[in-house]
Amino acid sequence: MLRRILIAQFNGFSRAGIQFLTDLADHNNRDWFQPRKAEYEHLLKEPLEALCVALDERFRARKIPLRADPAKSPFRIYRDVRFSKDKRPYKTNIGVHFPHRGGTKDAHAPGFYLHLEPGGSFAGAGLWHPDPAALGKVRDAIVARPHAWKAVLASKLPLEGDALRRPPRGYPPDHPFADDLKRKDFITAVPFTNAQVLSSRFLSVFIKTCRSMSPLLRFLTTALGLPW
Repeated sequence: MLRRILIAQFNGFSRAGIQFLTDLADHNNRDWFQPRKAEYEHLLKEPLEALCVALDERFRARKIPLRADPAKSPFRIYRDVRFSKDKRPYKTNIGVHFPHRGGTKDAHAPGFYLHLEPGGSFAGAGLWHPDPAALGKVRDAIVARPHAWKAVLASKLPLEGDALRRPPRGYPPDHPFADDLKRKDFITAVPFTNAQVLSSRFLSVFIKTCRSMSPLLRFLTTALGLPW
């Protein structure tokens, strides 16, 4: 309870925090980072935790079934280099995932996402790399509820991610949404400028952006049999 009280106030991200990520990109090694770990936690980790607390309060107040947990939602700054040729130990961005409370507890669950990176920050929403069963449910929902999917497309959200070259087996190749049935990811993203990230109103900006992406997330959660 004490930890929650200590991080309950989100006051925005600082210019020094963004600069820390810029410097980390130039000095991505343990010798540089370790003496500055406390600085990273103060400038970036703690504000991100506070953002999670503020969002979770709003999700609960509006009965939105998403989770913003300051201990579990943020991604670690440390890269998994075990199977990568790139052995740089640290990410040069910070990210946090706000998944559906009824979904799997990892990055593959439907939800919102925030990515902070100098000159490359964005909000995301959707379903990334779903397992075959979940992917099949989304495709079946597009076929069964074409008007609902058409409404998602009418929101002009730019859909991104991996896709098949041909329509998947079992679905008509001439279907009106054949291109969408080929998708293996159902994600969208809205970019933020550094000025937006550093604004004292960033929480409101992020919430407004999530609201604009909610038609896609609502369709996906319903397709998976989850409440919205």
